[in-house]
Parts: sequence; C-alpha cells; structure tokens
Amino acid sequence: MNTADEQLRPSADFAEGVTRRYRITHRTRYDYDDVVSSSYGRCHLQPRDLPGQRVIDSAITIDPEPSDRSTGVDIYGNHDSYFHVVTPHRRLEVTGVSTVDVDPIDQGLLNSEAARARWESARPTGAAGARAVEFRLDLYPPEIGPAVARYASEIFTPGAPLLDVVRELTSRIFRDFTYRSGSTAISTKVDTVMERREGVCQDFARVAIACLRSQGLAARYVSGYLATDPPPGRERIFGADASHAWAAVWLPGDRWIAFDPTNDKLVDERHVTVAWGRDYDDVPPLRGVIYTESRKSKIDVSVDVSPEN
Repeated sequence: MNTADEQLRPSADFAEGVTRRYRITHRTRYDYDDVVSSSYGRCHLQPRDLPGQRVIDSAITIDPEPSDRSTGVDIYGNHDSYFHVVTPHRRLEVTGVSTVDVDPIDQGLLNSEAARARWESARPTGAAGARAVEFRLDLYPPEIGPAVARYASEIFTPGAPLLDVVRELTSRIFRDFTYRSGSTAISTKVDTVMERREGVCQDFARVAIACLRSQGLAARYVSGYLATDPPPGRERIFGADASHAWAAVWLPGDRWIAFDPTNDKLVDERHVTVAWGRDYDDVPPLRGVIYTESRKSKIDVSVDVSPEN
C-alpha cells in the first residue's frame, strides 16, 4: 500500500500528546495509451468522524467531470463515493483533499478493565459481541494457516492481559519482518508474507489480523494516513507521503485498540483514519472499471499529509 521507496516513519516534528491538525491531499492519476470512453469508479478518500478524530472539511474532485456521481456510507460506516465519466479521455485524475483534527491516544481506553483483562475474555460472544463476530471469522481464501497459528501461539500466553499481547504482537512483527517496498502486491497471500518475512504496511496489518483471528479475537483492517518525517538530510517534499494501513482489535463494550506493526506502536495522533473493514478489499482508496481499447496504462499516486499546527 505504501508507494514511497522508504519505510513510513512517524513524524517527530511535534510534541507528544497534543491534538494535531492535518491537511491531506491524495491524488491518483491514470494515463492510458488509447481513449477511454467510459470510467466507473468507487473511492474511499474521505476520513471518518470518530471519537478522537474530527473532519473539518473534505472534498473529492474528478477530472474529467463525471456525468453522474454520488456519495454514501457503506456497511461499515465508511464514506464512499461513486462516479461515472462518459467524456472520452486518456487521463483520469481523482483527488481527495481533507482537513482533519486528531487527538492523542485515549489513556482511559488503554487503562480500562477490558484492555487489562485476560485476552481470552475479549473473544466476542453472545449479544454483546454480535457486531464483532464478522471480524473474528477467517476470509476466503483462508488467511489462517499453520504458520500463522504457530506464530500467534508463541505470543498469546494464556491469561496474559489483552493490551500486553497486542503490544507484543506489534513488536514481534516489527522485529521479525523486513519492510521492503515492492516486495509484495495486493494479491500476495498472508502465507507468502509469513514465508518470506518481508512486505509493506498492508501485509503486516494482515498478518496481525490473521494472528488475532486465529485466537478467536475480532480484528479489523484500517486504511488511512500517517504523518511522516522526510529521510535524514532531506527537506519535506509535497506528495512524498503514502497511504498507510494498520489493524485494530475488539474489546468488550464495542471499543477497539488500533496498533501499527509497521512502526511498532499503538495508533495515536500521527494516524488519520479513513476507512475500515475485514480486509483491504473492503476499503481500497480507489477501484473501478473502464471501457477502452487501451492496452497500456500508468498510475501515479501522490499523497501529502501536512501538519497545520
């Protein structure tokens, strides 16, 4: 999911524990070698309003201008936009621009009885866990193979507090897997990532989710952005950021603890949440269908997460 050449690193250019405001620009451009007569698209580019995150403004522009477009909310509460472009074109550009305030981690959640209780008690059961059951189930094709089960069994010590095992899972993936841009694709299976021990943020989130589900816990895939620093010795370049992905685990009381295995940390005010689902396929930033004789195309993605305070 990360389009940059280097691993996403959290920004250190502001104080810890302070509400931050970001201006986010996510631009995707498709170039075709022949005319496209019709383009249908669906995108998740508008961040969510959440406890701890507030969207100040958000807009999506599409060039060429669509003949038909609509916005709505999907089954998981994510904002999604649909569009249909009928103007003949060789280039399609979709840009999402948002201003978002993000609060620090809710310490009350981390210190709650549910977070500190034995992890086995977080398995969703009965009416209280009904809304989380979908996130406990394996995908199809299955992601929970023997390698995932073995890996998770070394971390989920019987009776250990939920927050402790989540932190250990986050750190273990960070230590055991190498971040390598371009080493995987959207279609790469979790078993392959486990075998190669390398990937990008999307892969590490999926490994973590499979581990949690292998233990009967509910976990979801989260898509968003991370405020990052430029490489050492370089100035910040507009558009050099990337989409990011992480995971979250369910707690009794329908609350979730989000964590970022790529950066060995809990999700905090550096992270901007856009959408969540069972897996990447539920929340891609942009997907669609085109009608054309074109045989070649090029995609260029530019993301900028600019702190405004």
